[in-house]
Amino acid sequence: MIQVITFDLDGVYFPNGKTNFKNAIMKMGVLENEFKRVFAQSSEMNEQYKLGKMSDEEFWTWAVRAWKLDLNWQEVIKLMIDSYDVDGNIVEIIMKLRANGYKTAICTSNFPARINGLQERFGFLDNFDVKVISYEVGANKPNKRIYEKLVEFSSVPANEIVFADDHPESVAGSQSAGITTFLYEGFGKYIEQLKSVGVIL
Repeated sequence: MIQVITFDLDGVYFPNGKTNFKNAIMKMGVLENEFKRVFAQSSEMNEQYKLGKMSDEEFWTWAVRAWKLDLNWQEVIKLMIDSYDVDGNIVEIIMKLRANGYKTAICTSNFPARINGLQERFGFLDNFDVKVISYEVGANKPNKRIYEKLVEFSSVPANEIVFADDHPESVAGSQSAGITTFLYEGFGKYIEQLKSVGVIL
């Protein structure tokens, strides 16, 4: 029986933030490839940042220099946070799930500036019972360890947790930990996937 439903942040709870931020940076003359080199999940500096091995100031000072922006690091963080919006359908389903007795969770590769900034703006962490964040646990998706932490923090067997992500490699990592896993391909399909494993909505 499913007891915990996990939601991805970028691309799911916050559907457009990364794209909006990229567009805002590109309007300042930064090429898309250069934006991705600095901000892509696969970049070495970004990975170290999400593992908690760099401070907000260290990473964003480096990013400002790499992008040759006429902004300070705090201004770039504000620009990023201002780029985010929330999927109201996802928030509504989270409220329904919690009302029906399920735990809700996040399992995210992320960094303090984004988590703290979005919490201040939207209060989104208040919607989740279980929070697994890469810089707090020292592992990024799709490393199996971050999913093992999800199981540990949830205090239920792995197969009683649902995890969905819009990145196939993250889905594979979750499956390797024994978690009930779906590729997120849109809100409507996700609702059907939840129902398929007996989740009551």
